[in-house]
Amino acid sequence: MQSKTDIKKALNERDGFQIWWRLLRPHTLTASFIPVFIGTMAALLEGSFQVYLFIAMLVASILIQAATNMFNEYYDFKRGLDNEKSVGIGGTIVRDGISPKTVYNLAITFFGIALFLGIYICMESSWWIAVIGLACMLFGYLYTGGPIPIAYTPFGELCAGLIMGTVIIAISYYIQTSALSVDVILISVPVALFIGAILLSNNIRDLDGDKLNGRKTIAILLGRKNAIRLLASFFIFSYILTIIYIVMNILPVWSLLTLLSAKKAVDVINGFSGKSNPIEMMPAMIATGKTNSIYGFLLGFSLLLSEYF
Repeated sequence: MQSKTDIKKALNERDGFQIWWRLLRPHTLTASFIPVFIGTMAALLEGSFQVYLFIAMLVASILIQAATNMFNEYYDFKRGLDNEKSVGIGGTIVRDGISPKTVYNLAITFFGIALFLGIYICMESSWWIAVIGLACMLFGYLYTGGPIPIAYTPFGELCAGLIMGTVIIAISYYIQTSALSVDVILISVPVALFIGAILLSNNIRDLDGDKLNGRKTIAILLGRKNAIRLLASFFIFSYILTIIYIVMNILPVWSLLTLLSAKKAVDVINGFSGKSNPIEMMPAMIATGKTNSIYGFLLGFSLLLSEYF
């Protein structure tokens, strides 16, 4: 039986500043900054780019994602789902001894800062953004808060992909151009799938523990092997869509660069295959976030290249 010390050593968890860094769950933050980057680069193609709006949107998105992770840490602890041997969490409460109230208050603070940034964004664009932004924050809270947390249902991947992928890309584009286009919504679909993949890989890793605690995630309903197949299909469909968009001239030829991320996607599937120990699957979980980052940066970069070449 592994002790708390053994778990910390296996996960390479250190004290000091890293306690708070882990609380942010940095490998998941790609789901917040990649959509803002892509939406902004798409706006740049239309000749619209305001750097302060970009920075405000980027920081607000990261803060909401980080706060969501903190609510996750808080409510899973309160419901007794997390303990000192849980893998995939920040461990700030159960292994580092930080007060649950401190974690909760920090999440609220992050939401508060994001709200003020949202007010600035609305003043520079449209107050309709406030409605959508508040809905995103509500989703972040209800993901693990509320009477029926979204994380405990089969709809987590769908909601995360839709909100963090499509909605954030659309907002990032709209605040720069004061318009929306069908092409931007279409471009958001592969990104939404990659973000859904991050959550799915998390649920594959945590399948056994989640099942014991009564969760009904899609990974539990499908079983580990089929969930890994579904994860692979997310990757494959994303790349197929990218190629289709290039053929349809929705994306530039430069977007073929995104296929360079496929190697990391293969590493993810291989990293999950044949494994059931959460610690053994952590590298695959982290690699899923890296796949999204590589794909997203290359996609945004390809849009930038098409502006000048």
